[in-house]
Amino acid sequence: MNLNHPEATQQALDIVRSGDPFQWYVITLAVIVLYIYGHEYERGNYKAIAAGLSLYMVHWFVEIVNALIQHFSGHALWTVPDRTAFSIMVGVGIEISLMFSIAGIVTTKLLPKDPKAKIAGINSRIFVAVFTAAAAAIIEIFLVRTPAFVWVYPFWGSFPVFVTVYIPFFAAAVYAYDAPLKRSFTFVGALGAVNLAGLVVFGLLGWI
Repeated sequence: MNLNHPEATQQALDIVRSGDPFQWYVITLAVIVLYIYGHEYERGNYKAIAAGLSLYMVHWFVEIVNALIQHFSGHALWTVPDRTAFSIMVGVGIEISLMFSIAGIVTTKLLPKDPKAKIAGINSRIFVAVFTAAAAAIIEIFLVRTPAFVWVYPFWGSFPVFVTVYIPFFAAAVYAYDAPLKRSFTFVGALGAVNLAGLVVFGLLGWI
C-alpha cells in the first residue's frame, strides 16, 4: 500500500517514551490540568468531571488501538514524529494527551442547561458534539501541515478522523454530562479498566 509519509513511523518510534526531548513546560501543563479538575471538584461540578474523564478514556482507547495498528500493520494511522516533549505512544505526545484530558470539561461549558434545548434547530447535545468534533478535525488539517503530526495512510484524513475519533470523543463527554452520575462514573471506570488492561498486557508484550 502507498503511504504518505512512511518515514514518520520510524521517527515516531525512535522517540516513544524517551526522556531526551523533555521540556519543563510539561510540569506546568500538568499542574494546570490538576487545577481545572480541582476547581470543578471544589464547585461540586461532578458532571463536568465525569465528562472530562469520559472523553479522556475514549482518547486513551483510540490511542491504544492506533498503536496496535502500527504493531500489526507496520504503520499507525497517525504519528507524532517530532516536536513533543514526551512521546507516550506512536500517535500521542504528552501535550495532546493533556489537552484531551480537559477537552471534555471545556465541552460542557458550551452546553445549555436544558438538555432539550435546540441550537440552529438541532438538539443542543447533538449540535455541540458534532460542532466540537468538526472543530477538532479542522485543527488536524493544520497540524498535518507541520512536522509535529502526520497522517500516514492516504485514506486517513479529516473526515475519517471526524467520524471515527472525534465524534466518539465529544459524544462521550456529552453523554457523561447528562447521564446520572453513577452511570457516568461506571462508564469511566469500565473504559478505564479496559485501557489499563490494554496498557499493561500490550505494553508487556511490546506491542504499544
